[in-house]
Amino acid sequence: MERKPLQIGELCARVPVIQGGMGVGISLSGLAGAVASCGGVGVLSAAQIGFRTPGFEENPLETNLRALGEEIAKARRIAAGGVLGVNIMVATKQYAEYVKTAVKAGIDLIISGAGLPVELPALTEGSGTKIAPIVSTVKAAQVICRLWERKYQRFPDLVVIEGPKAGGHLGFSQEQLEFFTPERYEEEIREIIRYVKGHGRKHGCEIPVAVAGGIYDRADMVHAMELGADAVQMGTRFVTTYECDASEAYKRAYLEAREEDIVIVKSPVGMPGRAIRNRFLEEVERRPGVRSRCYRCLEHCNPGKAPYCITKALIDAAEGRTEEGLLFCGSNAWRAERLEHVEEIMREMEGSF
Repeated sequence: MERKPLQIGELCARVPVIQGGMGVGISLSGLAGAVASCGGVGVLSAAQIGFRTPGFEENPLETNLRALGEEIAKARRIAAGGVLGVNIMVATKQYAEYVKTAVKAGIDLIISGAGLPVELPALTEGSGTKIAPIVSTVKAAQVICRLWERKYQRFPDLVVIEGPKAGGHLGFSQEQLEFFTPERYEEEIREIIRYVKGHGRKHGCEIPVAVAGGIYDRADMVHAMELGADAVQMGTRFVTTYECDASEAYKRAYLEAREEDIVIVKSPVGMPGRAIRNRFLEEVERRPGVRSRCYRCLEHCNPGKAPYCITKALIDAAEGRTEEGLLFCGSNAWRAERLEHVEEIMREMEGSF
């Protein structure tokens, strides 16, 4: 199979690999810049991006917006001309402010999920920033493509299909996770690709599609291409790199994880998510209840009913308190055996098909 670069409008990534945006503090300028410099699409996560920045405790929003611009600038210096994106969750409070800040900072691409990014075309209008919705089902792809066409006469520059093997919050109900066997979901992927490609052709444009969730090595990438994908998005594999922005303890938790440690959890906003079982999750099961201040990070989180504060849990993990925090991961986290450089992974993925 011939490997082609990923073309997103005038943007071109030599290696058709998008590094998944991972928050809080897992994919910042170090990781995103390194991936971009090696020919892929490096992606920062906007989720509580300023948690290490002075002023975060007093004013999280203002600090996050300032840090977002600063991290994009840092990543640009590392990227050596490569393609950079930012992942901004629709569920984020003040979502529009994050999008506008990323556009002002000159980001190449915004990838947006955790809800349908209905207003993304309006928020990026007049800029050169490309926009990519994350979808998990054919129905979601149809809704967002038709809505953008009807309301904005706009089409996605890229579509990311995020499957049930992905890390962090998942775009599926518990029932859907049980329904979608690997075989069933492969057919869903084919259907989404058929719809998106047909939608683009009907309007004279080419919409590339990336497959995410469970992509760990080149064999996974080849399989995704055989299903019709133009690229893959992978996150978990990049966590155990020297360039990843997470703490060494966070990376070590991945290296020590066994397959049976990877579990589905319910996040404070009611969505299923995938994480590494640890003392924190066991404690939440025994004694649910918010034990820290609320950072008001998610639009539909009710702190009075939430079993824990997800911001505090993710920050604890990212800073190395891995038994006290939430360790989001993909289904293949247990496969990590050693630390490696981003360049090694990108060479593997770039290899001959």
